[in-house]
Amino acid sequence: MPWLELSLTITQAQQPATEEALEDVGALSVTLQDADAETPDEQAIFEPGVGELPLWATITLLALFEADVDRRGLLAALADRLPWLDTDTLDFRVVEDQDWERAWMDQFKPMQFGRRLWIYPWNIEPPAGGDEVVVRLDPGLAFGTGTHPTTALCLEWLDGLDLHGLTVLDYGCGSGVLALAALKLGAKHAVGIDNDPQALTASLDNAQRNDVADRLEVHLPGAGNVAPADVLVANILAGPLDELAPAFAASIKPGSPFAMSGILAGQHEELLARYGEWFDDLAIAIREDWVRISGTRRS
Repeated sequence: MPWLELSLTITQAQQPATEEALEDVGALSVTLQDADAETPDEQAIFEPGVGELPLWATITLLALFEADVDRRGLLAALADRLPWLDTDTLDFRVVEDQDWERAWMDQFKPMQFGRRLWIYPWNIEPPAGGDEVVVRLDPGLAFGTGTHPTTALCLEWLDGLDLHGLTVLDYGCGSGVLALAALKLGAKHAVGIDNDPQALTASLDNAQRNDVADRLEVHLPGAGNVAPADVLVANILAGPLDELAPAFAASIKPGSPFAMSGILAGQHEELLARYGEWFDDLAIAIREDWVRISGTRRS
C-alpha cells in the first residue's frame, strides 16, 4: 500500500522538539537529511565521534505516515505543538510501496569473506562439495548481511581465526551473521547480544536455518549469566564502543582476541587510546570510510 511522506526543513536547535511532535502525531518513521547537501550522497547521517554533535545546521526531516491520514488535522496538530512552524512550507508526497523482501533478494548475491567464508541469501542454493563455509540468511529478518563494510571487516577477521572449540561473544548481533559465521567456522558456542528484541528473534531464526540453533544463545544487554568468552566481536558504533570498553574487557578471557567495527575513519584514534588500557596488539583495518580495530585482551 502507498504511504504519505511529509517533508519539512528546520534548524538544528528545532530538531528535538520537531521529531518528538512528529512522533506524537503518528509518524511511523522520521529520517534526517542535510538540507544544504547538493547531492544525495552527501545526505547520509553517520554516527559521530565520541563527544561530537551529529546534526547539521539546517535539517530536512522526512516523516512517513499512513496514506489515509487527515492532512489538515495533521498540520493543525503540528502547528499547535510547534508555534514557530510555517505549515504553508510543508510538502506532502505519496510514496508507493514495494515488495522490499523481493527487492532485497534480487540485489543480494553470494559473497565471499576471507578464504573460506561465504554468505548466501536463502533463495540461492550453494554448490555441493568443496571446503566453503556457508552462512544462509533470510532476507525477511536480516539486519546485517555482509554488504556493509563494517560487517565485511568483521567476517574477514573471523575467517582468519582458528575458532574450533571456542566460545564467541557477538555484541550487537543484528541478524546474527557474525555469531553464525563463527559457529560455522568451528566455534563450540556463541552468544548474541542486542538491545532490539526483534534482532534476537532474527538471530535465532537464522540459526535454525543454518542448523546451529543448539549452539547459539541470545540476550538483551545485561540479561543472562554470560561467562567470559574466548573471542569477542562487536559491530556497533563508536559512541557505544567507547562506553562499553570496561564491560568488553570483563567479557573475555585474558589473552583472547577481539575485534570491533562500526567506526568511521577519524573516530578510531580515541578508541585506540581508550582500549589500550585493557588490550594489547591493537591494529586497524580500513575499508572505504570504515575502520576495524582488533587486538588481544591483556593477561
